Amino acid sequence: MHVPVQAIDRESWRDGVASEGARLIPEETPLALTYNGGTYAVMMGTPQNLEDFAVGFSLDEGIIKSVDEIKSLEVVRLDDGIELRMWLASEDAGRISERRRHIAGPTGCGICGIDSIAEAVRPAAVVPQGTSFTPQQIMAAMQAIAPLQAINMQTRAVHAAAFWSPSNGIVALREDVGRHNALDKLAGALARSRTDASNGIVLLTSRVSVEMVQKTAAIGAPVLVAVSAPTALAVRTAEAAGITLIAIARSDGFEVFTHQGRVTAIRAQEIIDVVA
Repeated sequence: MHVPVQAIDRESWRDGVASEGARLIPEETPLALTYNGGTYAVMMGTPQNLEDFAVGFSLDEGIIKSVDEIKSLEVVRLDDGIELRMWLASEDAGRISERRRHIAGPTGCGICGIDSIAEAVRPAAVVPQGTSFTPQQIMAAMQAIAPLQAINMQTRAVHAAAFWSPSNGIVALREDVGRHNALDKLAGALARSRTDASNGIVLLTSRVSVEMVQKTAAIGAPVLVAVSAPTALAVRTAEAAGITLIAIARSDGFEVFTHQGRVTAIRAQEIIDVVA
């Protein structure tokens, strides 16, 4: 049975004293993504929110441009893994060969198996201007994540990706042992709910590498906030994509690396109200 958390017996040593008991730890299982009967990739991930993962992965990989291009999606649970079986219209299936991976992707893999340097550093989509946010809003958004991380509260071993908007707070949050998987799941959740990401923030509990910026750009969010530092390539990619990249977001503040104009002490509407 595929469940996201397992209770595992273990021996614990504390202050030189041994004790026995169980600990809740996250599950990971092979997730095969197939299109029109052919396997495209096998990723290791947490067996939860798998429809979201299938849709988000397909969008972020450029296999589809819209969730409507997936004609059917079935989660097939096998003895040794799970197959996410999708069928696309014939006119859409041609994109598979353009983005096909050739090897299995381990848990921490974001762009494993692609067969060219150009594909690995492909330009990200350019996001719309969107809105601006105050430092207080950004801090509040990040602080809202922890209470909603159900698996992480049990295991302290998974990543989360969330989407926050000024009017609704945390709109969606997804968890996975792989940070890229968590973001793919978030992308799928937003696409399936027809959520417009252009006026909100993507939040990550992980570091920011280039593929995390590429996935955020595919989502269409103008702001990306993460608890850890970015890579230099991630910063350059965010700059080119028009994304405000905020990192090292902790309880005492954060650092803005690109497109600082979206972070303002007073929001545009508040300026209008003051002038009026």
